Amino acid sequence: MNIVVLDGYCLNPGDLDWEGFRTLGNLTVYDRTPAAQIVERQGDAEAMLTNKCIISREVLDALPGLKYIGELATGYNNIDYVYASAKGITVTNIPAYSTESVVQHVFALLFEIVNKTSMHAASVRQGDWVRSRDFCYYEKISELSGKTIGIIGYGRIGRRVAEIAEAFGLNVVAYNKGKSGAAGVKGKLVSSLEELYRVSDIVSLNCPLNAENAGMINKAAIDKMKPGVILINTARGGLINESDLAEALWEGRVAAAGLDVLGKEPPLSDNPLLAAPRTVITPHIAWATTEARRRLMKIAEENLRAYLAGAPINKIN
Repeated sequence: MNIVVLDGYCLNPGDLDWEGFRTLGNLTVYDRTPAAQIVERQGDAEAMLTNKCIISREVLDALPGLKYIGELATGYNNIDYVYASAKGITVTNIPAYSTESVVQHVFALLFEIVNKTSMHAASVRQGDWVRSRDFCYYEKISELSGKTIGIIGYGRIGRRVAEIAEAFGLNVVAYNKGKSGAAGVKGKLVSSLEELYRVSDIVSLNCPLNAENAGMINKAAIDKMKPGVILINTARGGLINESDLAEALWEGRVAAAGLDVLGKEPPLSDNPLLAAPRTVITPHIAWATTEARRRLMKIAEENLRAYLAGAPINKIN
């Protein structure tokens, strides 16, 4: 079998290896593939591995030899998997590989906001502590204990966020569409987003993006939140109306935002959140710890191996 990796760099910038796939066939790895070169590079190879390349109906029609697409991520909205299924192409994804890494990043963003660690550390490096008249100095910092975190999306990641939040003394409420009741030792599932917005000091987005919730964090939603709420998003940038959030940050209705994802990635230079105050933005790295990427690589290999053995796993179509 001929195997082509179209965009392997973000998964493996050089610290991992592709050797497991070389045992399964003839492997060609491209760091990045422009849309115009997808068909040419895939050629008549039977297996494709990709993360963000758009595999449209037109691309699929141009690749009659394609039998297998391995999505190198959990989300697969870049692939027309329904049409792939109609053409007899198996599509797999990578479930549950990054839970611990994403949850860790939720709290990395949150701690940066409430403790301002990097700002204080930069100040020390600039000599401010050496010149200080006092033994310490600080911008406003605050405790998490006793505050309420509202978690939107209560799957694997949301539940793990709740567990860690409780360990820091946070009260937990969560919203999972169509569900209510117990959510944990201290937390509860609320029946509406309005209730979650009303009681939460911190709102963490941990839900998938779909047609129903695109742009859900908009002016109307923010107006229902506590004044001075903190917003954390490690899910998908499309959940947020970025202009509305930027406006709320400038006006002080939102105290701070910690964002690992934006609506367009890489962002355009005029994205309003890039200049908004009290905003911590990281370049979509919550998933990318070495351990999580190693798990992803192993699962992707196992997916292809199972397909070749005639018993596909982690199929999405």
